[in-house]
Amino acid sequence: MVDAAPILEMTAITKTFPGVKALDNVTLTVRRGDVHAICGENGAGKSTLMKVLSGVHPHGTYDGTIRFNGADVTFNNIRDSEHAGIVIIHQELALIPELSIAENIFLGNEETKNGVIDWVRTNNRARELLARVGLVEDPETPIKNIGVGKQQLVEIAKALAKDVQLLILDEPTAALNEDDSRHLLDLIRGLQGKGITSIMISHKLNEIEAIADAITIIRDGQTVETLDVREGAVDEDRIIRGMVGRSLESRFPDHTPEIGEVMFEVKDWTVAHPQVPDRLVAKQSSFFVRRGEIVGFAGLMGSGRTELMRSIFGHSYGTWLGGEMTLNGKKVDLRNVPAAIDAGIGYLTEDRKSLGLNLLDDIKTTTVSAKLKKIAHNFVIDRRAEHSAADDYRKALRTKTPNVDYGVAKLSGGNQQKVVLAKWLFTDPDLLILDEPTRGIDVGAKFEIYGIIQRLANEGKGVIVVSSELPELLGLSDRIYTISEGRITGVLDKGHADQESLMRLMTKTSTTPTPKDAA
Repeated sequence: MVDAAPILEMTAITKTFPGVKALDNVTLTVRRGDVHAICGENGAGKSTLMKVLSGVHPHGTYDGTIRFNGADVTFNNIRDSEHAGIVIIHQELALIPELSIAENIFLGNEETKNGVIDWVRTNNRARELLARVGLVEDPETPIKNIGVGKQQLVEIAKALAKDVQLLILDEPTAALNEDDSRHLLDLIRGLQGKGITSIMISHKLNEIEAIADAITIIRDGQTVETLDVREGAVDEDRIIRGMVGRSLESRFPDHTPEIGEVMFEVKDWTVAHPQVPDRLVAKQSSFFVRRGEIVGFAGLMGSGRTELMRSIFGHSYGTWLGGEMTLNGKKVDLRNVPAAIDAGIGYLTEDRKSLGLNLLDDIKTTTVSAKLKKIAHNFVIDRRAEHSAADDYRKALRTKTPNVDYGVAKLSGGNQQKVVLAKWLFTDPDLLILDEPTRGIDVGAKFEIYGIIQRLANEGKGVIVVSSELPELLGLSDRIYTISEGRITGVLDKGHADQESLMRLMTKTSTTPTPKDAA
């Protein structure tokens, strides 16, 4: 029987940054033992609220009160909140790749004996914690040698090492495939059975609906409502209505494609892993994109989707071993990224933090960074043109920011994604490759980005969309290629594709007839 008494009460929380009120009189009550979800559009204030709770924004920098376990609390840093039993796992994992699993778990919380780290006890305790989260790995394995899904489990093991009572997970499944996401949700349910309360921020509404006991919706920095899932009548449409203030009749804008001739084609593209030369990440891959066409690429994590796209984009990944590429009827040899951009190809990476943004830059600098010559005269940047271009994209993409002089590091994840998209739209590409374009994006912003993708297609451009979300590919794409183990295993047009047929091809290890045969 779940104790209905609250473990956490946040009352009248108000947090202001220069030029913007991020939180305005927000109230949140979480019952002990619940999985409590927080939903809202990008920039609504969800992550800011959790940073207030965890001490990232210390007491005194906000107005309002926090009660935890029935007592008023003030946290001046993360150590204070962790000492009380509150642990936050941020969307961007805070693990050090070169250190081992055990070292990461106990970093700052080391197991010592006479002032020296006790490695035997450290590894033994790490092994116990890994078992609790269902991860079978040697504690001495470097973090860089395990996948993102396993790294999420290490973060939870790290939280359990700190005697967590309230676990905060910010977009925990954003970078995970379906199997890893399902395992993580099962783990959260298991922790709930052991008395651990969780707060979960996520844009994956199907997961929220499946796991949450209660849902608080925040819009424009204010609490809209809290829904009790136990009382029923809470579905994705109900959550969306609270988030965006209206119903979305369709998750995808209406679109009638106008598809022309082939404008981009890859034949027999073969690429080796950059560190393991005898491992092929792309195996004689062949595909094409027509003008006005949105082409999806589906594959399980590790299938080689991203590796293929990055290698096409100026050989920016791996060692090219063979194959040819044709753009607008001419063979092209794009040996580096500038050559790819000049040829008219843009690539929005799946990893916006490391590969898509310089977090020291502001919005206007980022927006024009991929094609500076477009706003330069005699090798001197026209600052007025730079500002004007960035502001036009800010308005077009509805990026939530006071102005384009704002640092990209200060934006929410979804608004950062819009800035990265603006950067590639600014290059005016003939072919735009979008790798996980809506990762960490709320449902309203997804609708806007889908509309932008469709407008690009309507202008006669080619668009490639790589996504882990099969419903997204099915709703957006005109044709969908599948990849397994570095090899293209099939292609289906919109009228013949469904999740079952795609999954069958995504797990296949042999090739099908050439893509043109399935056009």
